[in-house]
Amino acid sequence: MDKTHWEDRDANEEDWLALRPQEPSPSQCCGSGCKPCIYDVYEKELAQWERAKAMQDKSLLMGKKEQSNNSELNPDTFTAFSVSSVEQLTEDTYQYKFELPGNSSLHLSLGQHIVLRGVVNGLEVQRAYTPISPRNAEGYFEVLIKCYEAGLMSQYIKTWKRGDVVFWRGPFGGFPYQPNKHGELLMLASGTGLAPMIPILQSITDDEEDETFVTLVGCFPTFDKIYLKPLLQDLARYWNIRIFYVLSQETSLEKLPWSYQENTYTGRLNEDLMKTIVNSCRRKPFVLICGSSAFNEDMSRYLKAAGIEEDSCFVF
Repeated sequence: MDKTHWEDRDANEEDWLALRPQEPSPSQCCGSGCKPCIYDVYEKELAQWERAKAMQDKSLLMGKKEQSNNSELNPDTFTAFSVSSVEQLTEDTYQYKFELPGNSSLHLSLGQHIVLRGVVNGLEVQRAYTPISPRNAEGYFEVLIKCYEAGLMSQYIKTWKRGDVVFWRGPFGGFPYQPNKHGELLMLASGTGLAPMIPILQSITDDEEDETFVTLVGCFPTFDKIYLKPLLQDLARYWNIRIFYVLSQETSLEKLPWSYQENTYTGRLNEDLMKTIVNSCRRKPFVLICGSSAFNEDMSRYLKAAGIEEDSCFVF
C-alpha cells in the first residue's frame, strides 16, 4: 500500500472523528429527568454517526441539528429566543421575558419545564426552569430565575440584556392536572419553586367551572424576598384560593403590611405547622411540592406525619 493511500485513509479518519458527536459533560445535564435527556440525544446522534461512518456516507448526518432558529420549541434541539425584557424582583431574582413570533405560544402543559443552555469560560452548562407565564400567553413567555453568586449558569444569565439571543429546548415533565379531579390542592413552594405553581393557579382561576380549592404555602427568607407579590395578591382574592407565607428569617409580623399579617408565619415550615395547615384544608388535599431537594424531603416527611401518604403527593 503506497504512502499516498495511507495519508488519504488517515485524513478520512480524521474527518470522521471531527464529525463524531461529543459526549456531554455532567454540567450539561440539568438533572431534572428530561426525556430525552442530553445523554439520550447524544446516544441517538452517536448511533447515527456510527451508521454513517460504517457506510462511508456523510450525507446521513445532514439531518443532525443541535440548534435551530425557527422559534419552534423542540425537546431534541435548542431553539433561539430573544430577550425582550429583564425585571429585577429581589436582590438575586429576576423575571425574564422572551419573544415568540407573531401571536404564537409555547403550548406547554401545566408545570412543564424547559432547559436553558449557557456557555461560561468555554464550559457548556444546562439548567431547567419553569415558565411562569399563563399557558395561553401569546407572543411571549416569562421565566423566574434566581442567580447564585458562585453559580456557573448564573454568571451567564446575569449578562443578559434586552435583544440578546439565548437557547432553550423542551418542554419536559409537568403535572397532569385535570379540573375538579382533586377537591383541594396544597401547594408547598420554596423560593423559585413557586414557578410551576403559578400556571396551575392561573388555570384554575381562569376556568369558571373549575371549583378546586387551593392552599398555596410560599416559603421565603424575608417579606422583601417574596416574589410576584401583586400577582399573588390578585390570585388570593378568588373564593377558592388561600395563600400563606412562611418567612424563615423574620422574627415578628408587626412590621409587615396588615394585609399580610393574618396569613403569614415566622420561622420555618416544620412538622407542627404542616399539621396545622393540612388540618385547615377544606377537603383532603393532593399535595404539590417544589423546592430544593432538602426542602422536598422535609416536606414529604412532615406530610407523612400529618397523615398524607406518598401517593397523594407530586414533587416537581
